[in-house]
Amino acid sequence: MWLSFHNGVAMEILKNYQVRGANGTVRRTRFNGRIVDFWAPAQPTPYLLVTHDGQNIFDKRTSTRNRTWELAGTATKVAREYGVPAPVIIAVFHSGSPQDPYGRGKDLAPQDVFTDGVEPVVNHSGIWPTPTPAYPLSELRGNQYLDEIVHSIIPGVCTFVGHDLAPAQTALLGASMGGLASLYGMARYPETFRTALSFSPHWTVGREPLVERLMGALPPAGQNKIWMSRGTKSHDANYGPFQELANNYAVASGYQYGHDLATPIFNRTTHNERSWSSYVNQALRFWLNQSN
Repeated sequence: MWLSFHNGVAMEILKNYQVRGANGTVRRTRFNGRIVDFWAPAQPTPYLLVTHDGQNIFDKRTSTRNRTWELAGTATKVAREYGVPAPVIIAVFHSGSPQDPYGRGKDLAPQDVFTDGVEPVVNHSGIWPTPTPAYPLSELRGNQYLDEIVHSIIPGVCTFVGHDLAPAQTALLGASMGGLASLYGMARYPETFRTALSFSPHWTVGREPLVERLMGALPPAGQNKIWMSRGTKSHDANYGPFQELANNYAVASGYQYGHDLATPIFNRTTHNERSWSSYVNQALRFWLNQSN
């Protein structure tokens, strides 16, 4: 079923399904060829959480490792702790496919950072997991991807569920390349995404220049909040010095621990949905706790 809205957004509803731990229905939709799943609580809410790698958020059948973030159930529990309604959750699928095997990297890479001079580390897994670039920088589409989220997907979903967008209560969440995309999304749209929840940001794909360029593009402290976490195993074991540099940049921009900045390290956790879902409740508390 196709739905068209007054702002020119068209959304096709593909199917509905339920997930464990949360009441209500997840709706699978398509926006201009991109798959988007979303879930909304029964009661009205000012909170909106937009997530990257939507394949892994709700549905095990589309997930990379047969494991999801279990986000609807966890968000419901954390919201109950704070006596606030759970957020609407939008899960945006990346465009990687057999026809476009590097589609995920093209979507999630912080486009301006790389096209403005930061050299990718092409022999490291990430955007270019081969010794030479698998595709030219001109094929990056991180800007288009974020523009699509802000100008098409969010308005369409919010209109459908009757949600009044409140930027102060809107967050962007992702892991690995999605962690970079969450920071980049807040840099590009600081008035839309007031909180960036960045899990295991994949700094090693650009190393120090990537950290300096991306953190330097973030808005100064005042209205926004930043969460950057990492584990200690697998790819995460290599992030330490780059994450410390990122933390220093955030502090230099005025962000304060215990208020609008959190950079926890989770020992013995690794680079997958099982680990991220095990502590996503802490990131949600950081976001939903309005006393920070």
